[in-house]
Amino acid sequence: MLPLNEEELRNMMYTAQLPGAGPCVIRYPKGKGTMKDWQTPFRELEIGKGRKLREGNDIAIISMGPAGNAVSEAAILLEKESIRLAHYDIRYLKPIDEGLLHEVFSKFDKIITVEDGTIMGGLGSAVLEFMADRCYQARVMRLGVPDRFIEQGSIGELQRECGYDANGIVRSSKFMVQSVKLSD
Repeated sequence: MLPLNEEELRNMMYTAQLPGAGPCVIRYPKGKGTMKDWQTPFRELEIGKGRKLREGNDIAIISMGPAGNAVSEAAILLEKESIRLAHYDIRYLKPIDEGLLHEVFSKFDKIITVEDGTIMGGLGSAVLEFMADRCYQARVMRLGVPDRFIEQGSIGELQRECGYDANGIVRSSKFMVQSVKLSD
């Protein structure tokens, strides 16, 4: 499990301790929170279920964890340029929400994954495996930490260097949308 924000972290911790939850791993995000009113009532989350955060029709972005906050910022910037992205928060890597992925691949042929971790063996890899195993056809771009040494810096600096801050997501989304239009 990887929470988008403080409320989700609380709900994931609450869900993990409920009877029948089984073994759970919660990856604690680093850095500052995003919510002012984070002390919300506890709510059980359905294990293995993600959610759609934003409707769109030009491109789908699947994120996990706090990287989803940069996707939300990018969506606002892209909307000003008439690019409407759909945003899906996968929440759980294992078990991954196959129903949500079927929805994404049934509606979109341009997909970006965004994660606050290594792209090799992470969310992007799991999405590509799902696509291949079910014979879906789509262009998929993975954003996250590349398989190379990353210098020290603040979280924002590191996200910028790796290309998955809001501006990096905007650039990648525009590239995906425009390159497909050029090849039509």
